[in-house]
Order: sequence, then structure tokens, then C-alpha cells
Amino acid sequence: MAKEYLTLKQTANFLKVTDSVVKEMVKSKIFKTVKIGNSEKIAKTDLEEWLANLNDSEVEQLAMHKAICRFSDYFKPKYIFLDFEADNRFEAIAEMSKKAKELKIVKDHRWLYQVVVAREELVSTAIGKGVALLHPRHHHPNKVKKPAILFGRSKNAIEFEAPDNKPVNLFFMLLLHDDRQHLFSISYISKFLMDDKNLELLKNSNDIEEIVGALTPKKVKK
Repeated sequence: MAKEYLTLKQTANFLKVTDSVVKEMVKSKIFKTVKIGNSEKIAKTDLEEWLANLNDSEVEQLAMHKAICRFSDYFKPKYIFLDFEADNRFEAIAEMSKKAKELKIVKDHRWLYQVVVAREELVSTAIGKGVALLHPRHHHPNKVKKPAILFGRSKNAIEFEAPDNKPVNLFFMLLLHDDRQHLFSISYISKFLMDDKNLELLKNSNDIEEIVGALTPKKVKK
């Protein structure tokens, strides 16, 4: 039987990672490529053998790469806006809702504002350390055009009924289509925020690419 070869894009789909991750693997000589026609390709048997012989550390690395790729589906550089004006939590939610409309994630920012405020009235989405994970109480795939996560930072620290009683100025707005996407994203962001260096970067950096690079790194720390 003739050997089957996959393009780098097909390899990314096979491993469930992004094209850039596969390119990094090739650069690191994890996989050898061969030139077939105009394309660089990888033997499928090499991929299957590599997967079968991964050690625990490599399995963990691959899982993290997949998580980063999945988060990247929802989080883009254009979804970040820094140092907006807001004096209270209602103004902060309004600013985030307007941004979602500008990005064409939702059609009606007034509707989004209302459902997010309704969720806040049940219990605050502030999680401590100056961060809130804004989201509606229910998923609305018919109202949210595409799953997205926005990140905003307010100039002023805002009282948000946080569990640690600290004001908030870092806001993630989760606009997702189902529980699977939502729970994954909550877990991913929470794990990211466990590192105080990441939290300080979100608070102080004015470089959008630096923030994107921290939240969706091309290389996973060992």
C-alpha cells in the first residue's frame, strides 16, 4: 500500500491544532517533511507513530496546544479594547455591549446589555483579583452571530460585588453558543489568571499583540 501524505494544513486538522503549531513542530524537527509537487507534506504513518509514543509530558503539551487553538477560535486581537471610560458596573457592561455590536457579534447592544445586567442581578460575575467574566444567564445562538470572547479594561476600578471585595477593571465578556464552549472558556481563563504575571500583564500592558500572545501563546511553557 502506498504511503499516505498530508499537507501541513491537513496535519493541523489531523492533530486538531493550528497551522502555526504544525509549522513550529516541523521547525523543531519533530516531523520531517517531503516535497511532493508544490507542497510540503508529512507521512501519516509518522504522525500516527508519534502519537502512539508520546510520553506524559508530551501528551500534556499537545493537550495545551489544542486548548490554545480552541480558545483562539473565540478570541481575536480585534476583540480587545483598553482603558474605556466607565464609572460603575452598568456603564462597563454598556461599553462592552456596544463593542460587541461594533464587531458585529450581536445586532442589538441594548438586548445584550439587558441580558448581561439580568445575569449580574442574580449574582456578580466578578471572580476576584479585579476580574469579571461577563455573560448572559442563558446561551443565545440565535442572537450571537459567532462564538466570541471580548476583553476590555476600564480606566477606573469599579465596585462589582466581587467575592474578595476588590473593585474590577478587567472584563472578559463571554458570548458563546453552548455549555461546552462556556465551561471550556471559563476553565481556560481561570487557569490563565492563576499566574500573577499574567494578571499584571492584563492590568498594565498597552500592547494588544502582547496580550494576545500571553492568552494564546504559540509556544507552550514547559
